[in-house]
Amino acid sequence: MIERIAGIRDLVAGRSPEGLLVGGFGALILLGTGLLQLPWAHHGEVGFLDALFTATSAVCVTGLIVVDTGGDFTTFGQAVILLMIQAGGIGVMSFAAIAYQLLGRRLNLRAQAALSNAMLQREAATEFRSIFRRILHFVLLAESVGAALLFAGMLPEMGASDAACSAVFHAVSAFCNAGFSLYSDSLTAFRGNAVVMATVMALIVLGGIGHPVAIDVWQRLRPRSGKREGPLRKLALSSRVALWTSGALIMAGFVLLLAFGLTPGESFWTDRAAGALFQSITARTAGFNTVEIGDLAPAPLFLLVLLMFIGGSPGSCAGGIKTTTFALWVAKLKSRLSGGKAPRLFGRYIPGEITRRVSTIIGLSVAWNSLGILLLLATEGARPGVGMQDVVFEQISAFGTVGLSTGLTGDLSLAGRLWIIVTMFVGRLGPLTLALSMFPRKQAKIRYPEGRIMIG
Repeated sequence: MIERIAGIRDLVAGRSPEGLLVGGFGALILLGTGLLQLPWAHHGEVGFLDALFTATSAVCVTGLIVVDTGGDFTTFGQAVILLMIQAGGIGVMSFAAIAYQLLGRRLNLRAQAALSNAMLQREAATEFRSIFRRILHFVLLAESVGAALLFAGMLPEMGASDAACSAVFHAVSAFCNAGFSLYSDSLTAFRGNAVVMATVMALIVLGGIGHPVAIDVWQRLRPRSGKREGPLRKLALSSRVALWTSGALIMAGFVLLLAFGLTPGESFWTDRAAGALFQSITARTAGFNTVEIGDLAPAPLFLLVLLMFIGGSPGSCAGGIKTTTFALWVAKLKSRLSGGKAPRLFGRYIPGEITRRVSTIIGLSVAWNSLGILLLLATEGARPGVGMQDVVFEQISAFGTVGLSTGLTGDLSLAGRLWIIVTMFVGRLGPLTLALSMFPRKQAKIRYPEGRIMIG
């Protein structure tokens, strides 16, 4: 037994951080698939592909479903889904760090540095333990407070036991930006419940802004040691970019969705505004809905696609290309048009290495989604009632790990389901991380002469 544990430790220690991340998510998905296929996990028949789809959607905190979470799964099955959401939301790499400690090992400095750089936008690998502990405290605090508020909001409409179970499930699902709901109509029944809607929106924002950003804000708000009062220290650059970009996207989405008639059936302006604000927040990452997505006009659908493609912030539970990537791309475009040499954000020039990474992420994301749209059009587009907007929406929703759908998910063919499963996996990990895990980086030994071509 000891020799087996030592062998597992050596095998894991030899993996690259990217390979460890891919392997961790894959192993958790397979474990969840097996648990969801157990007879006491579901009512009736849930096949292997349905269980695999659900497990992938839960671990990748997406929310797309092919079977009803509240109706087709037992309490045990729902608990398994909730645990997978929690594990996927915090991140398998974080749980890998716990596993290392339980096995008596520590992440090597290279792995800690890679994890810190990916999750925390820092280079101090030695801070990993303390920061990871703060992340866990922040997650537990946010979900606990959120569950208590949701319980208070749901209690008048259902019994105490049902309200408690529903509050815990939706608090975890909202904070992890998963979009899973125990109700077949998502949160449509609660659209007039101000406490539930406000709590869900707050949890989505906290989970999508990034754990490092939230911790950074908390640390800056706290007074320095030995002083009760004092000027606030400036937030880290990545935190400021994430906060400003997220706020701008929420407000822009709210105004545009309201202008283009997201909720034309609502008679009161306050109800339309509340619906537009909720959908602007949830569309970038979470996947809850209070309106029927399939009934929307092309204009609001296209706006939701743009929000889903951008997604949340780095180090969060969200997918997409990330807010900071989008902000850097805009800054780079502005710099190029104005004749600048390097993009600038908040008075700081961004190194070329980071801007090149932005171009790579966006290029890989566009290429992947273009391929996905083409494949889904070939496999699903010929069916009656399925338009191009449905296919594009489904693809981007899976890639952004959002979980919204115009109604296509449940009717996907075998090939379509398999592609969406892969897309959810790629979207959660990020196309760049997956590419780095598959293709080893090599130092170029030959330098070729420069050449110029006409572009534009």
